Amino acid sequence: MSRVEDLWERLVRAALRRERTGNDAYGRPTGGIAGYVPSSLAKNRDIDAILRAADEIQDDDPNVSRILCEYAYSLAQNLDPNSEGRGVLQFKTGLMSVIKQKLARREGIIDRSQDITRLQEFYKYYRQKHNVDKLREEEMQLRESGVFSGNLGELERKTVKRKRVFATLKVLGTVLEELTKEVSPEDAERLIPEELKRVMESDAALTEDLIAYNIIPLDAPTIANAIVSFPEVRASISALKYFRGLPKLPGDFPIPAARNADMFDFLQYVFGFQKDNVSNQREHVVHLLANQQTRLGILEEPEPKLDEAAVQEVFQKSLENYIKWCSYLDIPPVWSTLETVSKEKKLLYISLYFLIWGEAANIRFLPECLCYIFHHMVGKELDEILRQQISQPANSCVTENGVSFLDRVITPLYEVVAAEAANNDNGRAPHSAWRNYDDFNEYFWSLHCFQLGWPWRMSSPFFLKPSPRSKNLLKTSGSKRCGKTSFVEHRTFLHLYHSFHRLWIFLVMMFQGLTIFAFNKGRIDSKTIREVLSLGPTYVVMKFFESLLDIIMMFGAYSTTRRVAVSRIFLRFLWFSIASVFICFLYVKALQDESKSNADSVVFRVYIIVLGIYAGVHCFVSFLLRIPAFHRLANKCDNWPLVRFIKWMHQEHYYVGRGMYESTSDYIKYVIFWLIVLGAKFSFGYFLLIKPLVDPTRTIVKIDDLKYSWHDFVSKS
Repeated sequence: MSRVEDLWERLVRAALRRERTGNDAYGRPTGGIAGYVPSSLAKNRDIDAILRAADEIQDDDPNVSRILCEYAYSLAQNLDPNSEGRGVLQFKTGLMSVIKQKLARREGIIDRSQDITRLQEFYKYYRQKHNVDKLREEEMQLRESGVFSGNLGELERKTVKRKRVFATLKVLGTVLEELTKEVSPEDAERLIPEELKRVMESDAALTEDLIAYNIIPLDAPTIANAIVSFPEVRASISALKYFRGLPKLPGDFPIPAARNADMFDFLQYVFGFQKDNVSNQREHVVHLLANQQTRLGILEEPEPKLDEAAVQEVFQKSLENYIKWCSYLDIPPVWSTLETVSKEKKLLYISLYFLIWGEAANIRFLPECLCYIFHHMVGKELDEILRQQISQPANSCVTENGVSFLDRVITPLYEVVAAEAANNDNGRAPHSAWRNYDDFNEYFWSLHCFQLGWPWRMSSPFFLKPSPRSKNLLKTSGSKRCGKTSFVEHRTFLHLYHSFHRLWIFLVMMFQGLTIFAFNKGRIDSKTIREVLSLGPTYVVMKFFESLLDIIMMFGAYSTTRRVAVSRIFLRFLWFSIASVFICFLYVKALQDESKSNADSVVFRVYIIVLGIYAGVHCFVSFLLRIPAFHRLANKCDNWPLVRFIKWMHQEHYYVGRGMYESTSDYIKYVIFWLIVLGAKFSFGYFLLIKPLVDPTRTIVKIDDLKYSWHDFVSKS
């Protein structure tokens, strides 16, 4: 624990020292124009590094410093030619002033044709001055000596010096390579000898501490990071290596010299994922595998291998949503059975899924859309490439300039989502007039999503964008454009009933039933039962009003909402319309027959049978969908058309929330709790609110000649 605290104190002291002295991580001063690169420049890290190197070598060779500043200026000019970004104009003006000052200090005529020669000569001079060949050897000897614990300051000084020197060499080499692209290949071969090229490549391979990484430096080995020596980390890295089933990559595909090709390189070549995304997700997957392996146990072998159980657990967790999505849509996943999928293929699928997720930007808010993309990239492209054993770019990601998953797959989705969001009048537009993330994602909850095809069928209504707003109206691209899916929000007080209709129905029916018992003095006889059966018409009439509000609440979105959702609303309205009319007719007819002497009670018997069947079926369905044990049974019967239709009529079939139910014991506790609470509430209401008002109500009703005196709101005079 003391070692950890000491390391933490060193880190804090270094940060405070940099804050006080104004030095960067390499010990170089952060003052001057190098510390004021605008964040609006996309490559401000490259420009900043070039300017810092120019400041450092100013005293050694002002002319080379001038070359670096001019190259940094050209980068800024290419990134923002019109100086539209915040602070870009001021930055360019200041940088040009610095360049002019450097030119003024230089005596004689500036010959820019000699810039390449000057750079390579200075590159050799800088290496010789700092004795680059011995820098790393000295640091390694100090670390391996075992006595550096007492010389932490010396070790830190040598490490910072090495990083600073290699950072400057990297900048010099990069600028030299870029300048040679501006001359003919023959001149470039003449100006830069082969020996210098080999030296520059060797120096570039030693800049592992300059390669960006999060926790594990995978693109280059390092002796300064102990985590790479953990057996579970080494096993995870080894598990991702190129396996026999992958086609061979082309010889010109760039692979860092410090590591071998792995399955992430293969996926990057096939689908055109961005370099930084590949690096991040490679490290991400290594962390997931290493953490899972640590839970199973520490590997002790000299050449550790990842357990199959660790891969299986990460596979199940990572692709859990995809597996549920396939089960929901009743489609087979891209594999036949998990038992037939090898460990290498599981890792390949995990890697591809995280690469898709890592480059999806805001499309990450559409998780089922990512499942659709993964399903087609594996089923229609990756498996075919593996079968043919030919490394070739995927057709879905091929662009005019190469291969890009971002441009061909994500950008079309992002553009239509952004167009809908930009057309909502900052949230003031009607909810039915534009699509949000939920509407886009719910589109992939049905088999209709497969009409989008693969690669994307851009003529699909899903990709049609709304017309821009004009005159406070939202125009759409026509009736063919996809719109809302199953829910539309309207701002109205009718939500007081529509959103809480179950509570209103329950309270009204309980009040009606308790009132009937109170007026019959608590007796349970045929008269009381006949009156209690009036709850049937009350229930269906209130359900009719609910279905009517469903139609009203969907107004404005019928042309764009899914036909299944619209048909369900109208089917429910038709069902409760017929049920309310039929049940009310039977009950009224039964009351009329009761008033006649020697009347036959056939109508009343029919009413009881119809009401019993309706209540029985409704209670049975509710029982199946409320009790957790029966809920699981009903989910297994989803393939039966009748069961699926009844569940669909009872409640809209959604992808999310379908498995959110508690255990049977928790559900029983929940029911008992509310039975006690509601029992106390209705007991209080019956004995203290309803029953005491029965006699006064009867007295008021018996008064025949009752004259009402209204308040005179408007004077008659």
